Amino acid sequence: MPEYSLNLIHNTGIKQTQPLIDVGGGASYLVDKLLAAGYQDISVLDIAAAALAHAKARLTPAQTQQVTWLESDITAFTPPKRYQLWHDRAVFHFLTTAEERKQYLTVLERALQPNGHLIIATFAPDGPEQCSHLPVERYDAEKLTQTLGADFSLLETQREAHQTPSGKVQHFCYFRLQKQS
Repeated sequence: MPEYSLNLIHNTGIKQTQPLIDVGGGASYLVDKLLAAGYQDISVLDIAAAALAHAKARLTPAQTQQVTWLESDITAFTPPKRYQLWHDRAVFHFLTTAEERKQYLTVLERALQPNGHLIIATFAPDGPEQCSHLPVERYDAEKLTQTLGADFSLLETQREAHQTPSGKVQHFCYFRLQKQS
């Protein structure tokens, strides 16, 4: 369950009517929890149509219609609007080249409103070096803020010891930031 994400979203203080996007949200239960909490302008983006279909299948038809479902690679995404909150649990750490991160940050800059909120969760420095047989980039607060640049202020960090279905523990770092312009 997405407790860490929900707590950080709550800590932003955004209104339930303000637009938010869950990047890589796919099959996550975050959308279910956001709908239950009364959020009204939710977009879920994922590269995998099957992951989006899995989430839609869990929801009622009315709930499914309340969400904007977006299928795209984040590095090639054209945001249809600007968001007050950008949430990313475990997409950014899969971007292992400087060019991929630059593309992501370009999309983020276009998509996030001035003074908008950014929540990113990545593998911690003591987290796995691979996920699903793919290499990942691990972050602490210093490395992430250097990567994002001066336009973002770090407001909060949290660590999670996430237990996988196979029983392994993976360490994550969650970061809550705010865009400065």
